[in-house]
Amino acid sequence: MSSVKRTDRRTAAAHPADGHDMIRVHGARENNLKDVSIEIPKRRLTVFTGVSGSGKSSLVFNTIAAESQRLINETYSAFVQGFMPTLARPEVDVLDGLTTAIIVDQQRMGADPRSTVGTATDANAMLRILFSRLGDPHIGPPSAYSFNTASVRASGAITVERGNKKAVKATYERTGGMCTNCEGRGKVSDIDLTQLYDDSKSLAEGAFTIPGWKSDSQWTVQVYAQSGFVDPDKPIREYTEKELRDFLYGEPVKVKVNGVNLTYEGLIPKIQKSFLSKDKEAMQPHIRAFVERAVTFTTCPECDGTRLSEGARSSRIGKISIADACAMEIRDLAEWVRTLDEPSVAPLLTALRDTLDSFVEIGLGYLSLDRPAGTLSGGEAQRVKMIRHLGSSLTDTTYVFDEPTIGLHPHDIQRMNDLLLRLRDKGNTVLVVEHKPEAIAIADHVVDLGPGAGTAGGTVCFEGTVEDLRSAGTVTGRHLDDRAALKETVREPTGALEIRGANTHNLQDVDVDIPLGVLCVVTGVAGSGKSSLIHGSVPAGADVIAVDQSPIKGSRRSNPATYTGLLDPIRKAFAKANGVKPALFSANSEGACPTCNGAGVIYTDLAMMAGVASPCEDCEGKRFQPSVLEYRFGGRDISEVLAMSVAQAEEFFGTGEARTPAAHKILQRLADVGLGYLTLGQPLTTLSGGERQRLKLATHMGEKGGVYVLDEPTTGLHLADVEQLLGLLDRLVDAGKSVIVIEHHQAVMAHADWIIDLGPGAGHDGGRIVFEGTPADLVADRSTLTGEHLAAYVGA
Repeated sequence: MSSVKRTDRRTAAAHPADGHDMIRVHGARENNLKDVSIEIPKRRLTVFTGVSGSGKSSLVFNTIAAESQRLINETYSAFVQGFMPTLARPEVDVLDGLTTAIIVDQQRMGADPRSTVGTATDANAMLRILFSRLGDPHIGPPSAYSFNTASVRASGAITVERGNKKAVKATYERTGGMCTNCEGRGKVSDIDLTQLYDDSKSLAEGAFTIPGWKSDSQWTVQVYAQSGFVDPDKPIREYTEKELRDFLYGEPVKVKVNGVNLTYEGLIPKIQKSFLSKDKEAMQPHIRAFVERAVTFTTCPECDGTRLSEGARSSRIGKISIADACAMEIRDLAEWVRTLDEPSVAPLLTALRDTLDSFVEIGLGYLSLDRPAGTLSGGEAQRVKMIRHLGSSLTDTTYVFDEPTIGLHPHDIQRMNDLLLRLRDKGNTVLVVEHKPEAIAIADHVVDLGPGAGTAGGTVCFEGTVEDLRSAGTVTGRHLDDRAALKETVREPTGALEIRGANTHNLQDVDVDIPLGVLCVVTGVAGSGKSSLIHGSVPAGADVIAVDQSPIKGSRRSNPATYTGLLDPIRKAFAKANGVKPALFSANSEGACPTCNGAGVIYTDLAMMAGVASPCEDCEGKRFQPSVLEYRFGGRDISEVLAMSVAQAEEFFGTGEARTPAAHKILQRLADVGLGYLTLGQPLTTLSGGERQRLKLATHMGEKGGVYVLDEPTTGLHLADVEQLLGLLDRLVDAGKSVIVIEHHQAVMAHADWIIDLGPGAGHDGGRIVFEGTPADLVADRSTLTGEHLAAYVGA
């Protein structure tokens, strides 16, 4: 046996490679960052804190992670890069010491109706292979168990170009697992024709009642009116049987309308393609409202909602079909997979067990694989994305997390902390954007950005340990140990919203009275049934305003002024003062600069290289024609108004010759939710997650309704902003509104007038009311997990 002489590392000179133990950022200027220079230690857990909009995401995601991904993309050939998203180099002077970045963000998972938890995590793919090998009766390859694959049969003659050309008869067959009735969606739709058109009118009179279908100029409507299949001047109720059949169910056919070739298609298939092919959750609010009115979704009677063909449902391992396996809670499925012992598929069983165990370990054991991906909350979606990284053998990788504790009960945060520390201990660099004190506490290194938000932020206020942060005097340091006290007196309810026999998802015939006229907080561990109880059981009527976690829609042309409707009264005020049309004061309409089409910048596409955006030389980035900027209101032109912050605009439109009550009211609501620093014309794409949530809240506050339902309004909020949110909730209740909040934040619980706690666990271990009463009673009782954590929080 030979022995190898080793050099003692302690006596050897330091290796040059060991000097690269820092990620160095110099001169970062992305979004609101002000020439930030910072050194971040590798193989450590670094938490980035600061008020919402202070520049955390700009530094971590838009600078460090974005450059890492761009450099990796550049290692591929130009041909491959042509198929990849093109990323521009961030505004930064030097970025040194980067490693491969894996981003785990809060972006909702694809809202395609056929996307489920199982398909998104590859667990379904492994189950399909398992059933194709062990299922009895054997029905075919893995595709035979896939609800995304339709069965295909074809036959005909093919010519083989080999020597003497010869026509050969061939047949092709592929067995898919898709239910033919619902096409793999699990639900079938029935359309109420009375919601699509007024049959007493003709097409020329504007019979359609579908959003966006105007009879005078809309191309879609013109296709029906000028197709020749129906008489545009005849009321729909007078159509002959053939006309009505062509109108509702006509096959696609080419027609000429005003000299343009277009496709005519029956109204029902047209509606199914344009409205029903998308998930309802991904639609704009007014479109969703129309679909909910016009379309009733019922469970497919043929597959009973499993999405699978009869053949796929008939094949079983033991007594379990693939439909049964996907409907189980994942923790139960993991136990069933453990009972399988088949050497021929041993590697597959090991991989499947590891994936399912990761679900349980990360706190998502209560989900089932057939849960639609679009119904997951932001926190759940983020944890589902983490699953593929937990068992990874990669080291020296940078993991970037965006508030991983969102949607987590205090009881679950410790488990998330353990996972983050485990990733770090494998030799990875972990960068976390976070607001929760429990998550900040585990950091090896803290970077605090601020001091304010927007233009008042973008600088590094503090770097160091958590202990040093407490005494640093920054906004985060001062508020790190904040604890909300229980209220001495609580409000008395003015009535009650009765819920009886609620059984949505995991709810177990819940009966509860939700008090009205007070601040009521619904809480419980993740997966206990909070959202199912409120969103699934509270009647969505004209009196209920729900502000959920769905992302706000908006392109780079959208801004706070357009999103909130603020621009309408401003345009009208400008038009009235100058005697011209309001459309002139829209950068998306007649007033737009013709060179940049109102974008303010010129985008140059460079194929597989990152595109270049340069300010428009004609309008100098102001987005309007020079002639429009000559019109003034209150001494300002429209571009100067859009450059104002909310606080400045509130003062401008509140008094003097520019006084506009309609605009002032919207600006007050924006200031109330803490967005006084935002500029009116700032693109929505540059807002942080917390800013978007509050922008949505400010918009909904203007709607007329007696009951507000808020789903985790503290998402993305800094500790200092939570106090302001509590003040806002108090003002809503004092104004006579009823506020129901689904929330995990102890400060909101402590501030409540009434608490409804669900549990005791998640999934089938939850779905029951474990406590109803005041926060003081919950703390005194301490009979639930929430009670224990709230008592520890308030120091009782």
